[in-house]
Amino acid sequence: MHDPENESDRFTIDGQLFDSRLLLDIGYYRDPQRALIAARASGAEILCVSVRRNNLGQRNDEANLLDTLTPDEFMILPSSSGCYNAEDAIECCHQARELLNGQNLVKLEVLGDEQTLYPDIPATLSAAQTLINDGFRLLVYCNDDPVIARRLEAMGAAALMPMGAPPGSHLTQYNPGNLRRLIDQASIPVLLGGICRASDAALAMELGCDAVVIDRAIAHAQEPVLMAQAMCFAVQAGRQGYLAE
Repeated sequence: MHDPENESDRFTIDGQLFDSRLLLDIGYYRDPQRALIAARASGAEILCVSVRRNNLGQRNDEANLLDTLTPDEFMILPSSSGCYNAEDAIECCHQARELLNGQNLVKLEVLGDEQTLYPDIPATLSAAQTLINDGFRLLVYCNDDPVIARRLEAMGAAALMPMGAPPGSHLTQYNPGNLRRLIDQASIPVLLGGICRASDAALAMELGCDAVVIDRAIAHAQEPVLMAQAMCFAVQAGRQGYLAE
């Protein structure tokens, strides 16, 4: 929710300013209209879109997501979610750039385990270097290791998205100490993924995260709109708590 009295605290990623510090991953929505309703309820301005799960115009047998979730209303951030090796992730990012008229900012994900969706760090580093050399600006899905975070930042990553709780686990992020160290050393935005509850979102923001990325917690809630609103308020409350300390 936009606060006109606090313009100086807007969220910045890759030089672009946003009022909302909540990014919504819509890879788990089968109905674009439901994704639109949830996005508006959450206040999100950036939507993470899986090129493998969602149709951005690459498939003719289903509706184009961009006809409902338009770039006029949201920033579309494509991701390589669902890729399990560097080669597939690189190909996915190139496809996203072509589909979105040359957009270079993408979310890089290279997964290492189908059950936990932990990132494959060696493959992530390999893919990141190739993509950065090719002019991409990357929000990189990684673990909460401060050493890996330093390497990715030194390579030229635009932002980092360390994993919080394993997706769907309903656990609070598992290592606040590591996360805080990672945040303190970073000079690029740090966004926490794996948010399962509104209280997790508030805690992430209190720890100093620049933003959070939410997917299943809203998409799979019994009342998605209510959960979207709860996440929106939790992010705002956590950010205010962080600034007030």
